[in-house]
Amino acid sequence: MRHFPIFCDLRARRVIVCGATETAVAKLRLILKTEARVTVFGDDPHEQIVRWAGEDQLTLIQRPLERGDALCAALVYGATEDPVEDARIAELGRACGALVNIVDNLEDSDFITPAIVDRDPVTVAIGTEGAAPVLARRIKAMNEENLSGDLGTLARIGQSFRHRAETLPMGRVRRAFWSRYYDDVGPRVLAEHGEVALVGALETLLDDAVNKSSEPGRVALIGAGPGDPELLTLKARRMLHEADVVIHDRLVAPSVLELARREAIVIEVGKTPNGESWKQDDINALMVEHASGGAHIARLKSGDPGMFGRLDEEMDALDAAGIAFEIIPGITSAMAAAASIKVSLTRRGRNKSVQFITGHDVKGFAEHDWRSLTIPGATAAFYMGVRAARFVQGRMLMHGADPDTPVTAVENASRPDQKIVSTTLEALPDTLKSAGITGPAILFIGLSPREAMDAAETLSAQTNLQEAL
Repeated sequence: MRHFPIFCDLRARRVIVCGATETAVAKLRLILKTEARVTVFGDDPHEQIVRWAGEDQLTLIQRPLERGDALCAALVYGATEDPVEDARIAELGRACGALVNIVDNLEDSDFITPAIVDRDPVTVAIGTEGAAPVLARRIKAMNEENLSGDLGTLARIGQSFRHRAETLPMGRVRRAFWSRYYDDVGPRVLAEHGEVALVGALETLLDDAVNKSSEPGRVALIGAGPGDPELLTLKARRMLHEADVVIHDRLVAPSVLELARREAIVIEVGKTPNGESWKQDDINALMVEHASGGAHIARLKSGDPGMFGRLDEEMDALDAAGIAFEIIPGITSAMAAAASIKVSLTRRGRNKSVQFITGHDVKGFAEHDWRSLTIPGATAAFYMGVRAARFVQGRMLMHGADPDTPVTAVENASRPDQKIVSTTLEALPDTLKSAGITGPAILFIGLSPREAMDAAETLSAQTNLQEAL
């Protein structure tokens, strides 16, 4: 992020626009919405600028900017459409301590003016660092459609009531009060009874919040999916945004954690293979501690919480402590990995079932019904199978598996750094090592990417035809 987005207080401060051109008019339409004292310098001014000056919305000085004219100015805009003149204006503005923007010249500007969605006092600013103005306009249009025109009224009345709401304790109680106002009561009262009824509705909400007994803490056991935040369910997003405390596994993607509130306490309770790890009992105790204090907790588990996520142990601990919880399922990594290689996990005529298998259990490498995995057409998705690859290979070959059984490894499924490697059972450990697959990865036994499977089926059909002839 090159440009850090901030909102500058322009109340009663000077803003100078140099160049009374049509380009300047476009900037002034935004600047005049502020409480700044606006001065425009320029010869032969645009008729709209003259009109604004006649209405006392700005001061018009019909000459170029000179040294000292920008004293005490907060912002100076160069909009003369002359690069040499704009460079001179920038030098004069900076000499007086002002921030300078030269229209359509990102490199020589100290700041940029974003696209704005105005629901005063609510303002949405959209910037693309000058890379895609068309995209900024599209995002602006989307926000214009989605943000009610009444939003500014709700925010203005809410702002006037903030001193009353400060009687509520900081944190969840106060957030719940404002959420009820903005999400439900406020819009409904405004639509049915008008603006005059909003203060009364806020008083009623405040009375309810003051007299309501403290809400107990609770835990949401959330499937954070394989990594792509767009694969989160809507409910998972909402619970994550509302949480006071976020407790997450090491494999939960940073892009998912970005969806949490900035004020939330975020704690990683990672388990690192052959490294330092949180004990499950400590994780349980952490959830109980925060929930017992009334916090709402989002416990994020990579993939789906019920798939090799030690979910039962956490539910048992919460039950024992009398803490309410709910489970929000997520897209497990095997599903995302299968989507990445464009195959279905079951297919008529090939396999009627699929096994989800872990490469490890509490005792080490996990034993399974290996013979069932050697049946032609059998399909299995191995979690935590990279370190167990040679063990899996040995067990399957020992029980009669075809050495040419296809195996596909999908590392970091759905993430930008996703890697797909196809091999065979015989070459599995060596291929993973040479490809640098370290995990997290899903190993598909009996599956190849769609293109490879289509090619193999075509070759098989041709072979069968030749044999028939």
